Amino acid sequence: MAKQKKEVAEEPLEKQLWKTADKLRKNIDAAEYKHVVLGLIFLKYISDSFEEHYARLLAGAGEYAGADPEDKDEYKAENVFFVPEFARWQFLQNNAKGSQIVVRDPEGKEIIVAIGGAVDNAMDWLEKDNPPLKGVLPKVFARQNLDPASLGELIDLVGNIALGDAKARSADVLGRVFEYFLGEFALAEGKQGGQFYTPRSVVELLVEMLEPYQGRVFDPCCGSGGMFVHSEKFVTEHQGRVNDISIYGQESNQTTWRLAKMNLAIRGIDSSQVKWNTEGSFLNDAHRDLKADYIIANPPFNVSDWGGELLRTDGRWQYGTPPTSNANFGWMQHFLHHLAPTGQAAVVLAKGALTSKSSGEGDIRKALVEGGVIDCIVNLPAKLFLNTQIPAGLWFMNRSRQGDGRFRDRRDEILFIDARNLGFLVNRRTRELSDDDIRRIADTYHQWRNPSGSYADVPGFCLAAPLARVRELDYVLTPGRYVGLPDDEDEFDFTERFTSLRAELEAQLGEEAALNQLIADNLAKILTA
Repeated sequence: MAKQKKEVAEEPLEKQLWKTADKLRKNIDAAEYKHVVLGLIFLKYISDSFEEHYARLLAGAGEYAGADPEDKDEYKAENVFFVPEFARWQFLQNNAKGSQIVVRDPEGKEIIVAIGGAVDNAMDWLEKDNPPLKGVLPKVFARQNLDPASLGELIDLVGNIALGDAKARSADVLGRVFEYFLGEFALAEGKQGGQFYTPRSVVELLVEMLEPYQGRVFDPCCGSGGMFVHSEKFVTEHQGRVNDISIYGQESNQTTWRLAKMNLAIRGIDSSQVKWNTEGSFLNDAHRDLKADYIIANPPFNVSDWGGELLRTDGRWQYGTPPTSNANFGWMQHFLHHLAPTGQAAVVLAKGALTSKSSGEGDIRKALVEGGVIDCIVNLPAKLFLNTQIPAGLWFMNRSRQGDGRFRDRRDEILFIDARNLGFLVNRRTRELSDDDIRRIADTYHQWRNPSGSYADVPGFCLAAPLARVRELDYVLTPGRYVGLPDDEDEFDFTERFTSLRAELEAQLGEEAALNQLIADNLAKILTA
């Protein structure tokens, strides 16, 4: 009897594309290469959108009767970027293998370039004809370390993303690929990657818990814009109207801000209120008068050089002046300053902010609790973040905890959730929260705050602590201090666990010895060669 062939699950499109694109990277660092690949994906997206509207105008049916498909105003009216002749994807793909490409630059001068120069020229044209893209697009394609043949293959690869059945939904496919690539580049860059990318599972948890259906969403340290993308995705997935949300953001790193602008544009999200300046949100608040309905943010942890010495009398410090050596409670009060009277905030902070008493931080935390703005604290698992191994927690704050019809009165208690044991390892140094983990944490929060919820404390996982208990513990907000141990902790077998850990340690020590011997043998071969 013939053996049946084992079925192999086909990899998702974005994973296949990443593997191919990464093979073409060769001698370019991931930090540089991401601008090449993401720039091409963005160019493909806006070219697809342009071509779709171009075809409608060319057909001239109905409201488009007599329209000129080369008139920029026809595209502006439909919120579509105008793509001039030498920037259109088909032109670039047709010349992807060329070394003598004749183009016209935005000044009208005819020039002969290789494919890298042609793509840079396309970016120049797009910025000239679309003011919102001014200073946003990468012009990195003619650099010497980018092999023209590899660039040509990349253009072919990106050109095939939205073929066949996917053509009608190319914007969604390209958006998904762009987001996936952002995460993969962040992983490839390691610590530096965490500066522009908050892991997807953390963003999804923040958004699922906060439920930003309608209003102004603000992130004053917005990175590559992931919080905004997932807020809009949340509304769409829950049958809401995306246009009911308006976004506001700020970023101090110009390169990261460019990524955010492209990430939002590829999703069709208005990014006109996503601002950049080098001073940052503390010293040059780009949205000084904004009162947001939702704030979702992952500020850099424990920043010491944040300009605190210049802001000792700032009006934002309503709960106490933050220390100049650490920006954590400066961020907290900056967020609260920008919350509307019924606004809510979801913030990632280093776990130390839950317990620290140095430089007046304990007094600020006490003032926040007594001020009635702390709603929920979530303790996160380790290894979630790419740029730090510092343990982190989530702070949920609300300006109107007295109950407003949507939520019940929660002024006399704070919900603590200990999620340290959730998640799964993607590799040895990176963990993710599963969809079930996210659902469990978010549902716990919703059941607790909703008037018709069926919340119950779960030992070892969650507890709604009265403020009296928080005062007893001197305003330390570590969830583990409140939720206790799980019920099944009594079944813990010390001998079995110790034996297992010792065996694991011995195996790792053996592996280390074998690797050390291999290194020594190879060095000996080199020295005797």
